Amino acid sequence: MPADTKTIPLPAPAPLSDEERIARARLFADELARRRTVRDYAPTPVPRAVIEHCLRAAGTAPSGANQQPWRFVAVSDPAVKRSIREAAEAEEREFYEHRAPAEWLEALAALGTDPDKPFLETAPWLIAVFYERFGLDAAGNKQKRYYPHESVGIATGLLIAALHRAGLATLTHTPSPMGFLNRILGRPRNEMAYLLLVAGHPAQGCRVPDIRRLPLDDYVRFL
Repeated sequence: MPADTKTIPLPAPAPLSDEERIARARLFADELARRRTVRDYAPTPVPRAVIEHCLRAAGTAPSGANQQPWRFVAVSDPAVKRSIREAAEAEEREFYEHRAPAEWLEALAALGTDPDKPFLETAPWLIAVFYERFGLDAAGNKQKRYYPHESVGIATGLLIAALHRAGLATLTHTPSPMGFLNRILGRPRNEMAYLLLVAGHPAQGCRVPDIRRLPLDDYVRFL
């Protein structure tokens, strides 16, 4: 790196043996293996501090040129959640009735989804995830953003893992188009909605589809 780049010492990693590292990795993988997408939520409140710490974890993600192009809006206000639900369901009805190809609808049928999204009001938190299409300097001039989709995708993955670690269920919701989120949440023109993350406690007796995850050998090769 350039000689004039300011640096700090790398924080010392935990002094672990190989056996301890393997055990940690196994436990983390086993915990995430229990993660499931949930569509039925209890209205049980979740403290804001939980969401804040999970968003702190998301903000540690690597990003192109360290530009950190992610922006999150955490919503618990019932009126705002209602507005989001109404706008999302309008897009979903258009999708299911007019835009979705038959093979897509067939794939969704196995999951039991439809245009009705009550979880957008029932769940205590909706986290709208945006990415910066470009930056804006103090004078309003555009500044290029590098790898914003990839960077925000990594941050979102960390956020989902953090929420799961905190004992919460999540759902990634992507109505298309999502321009209504900019309008409802007052986001600027340089931000693009990436997805809507639902977070909270699963409803009592909640059931999920009996899906199969690929075994490791189906998606990993060691060379």
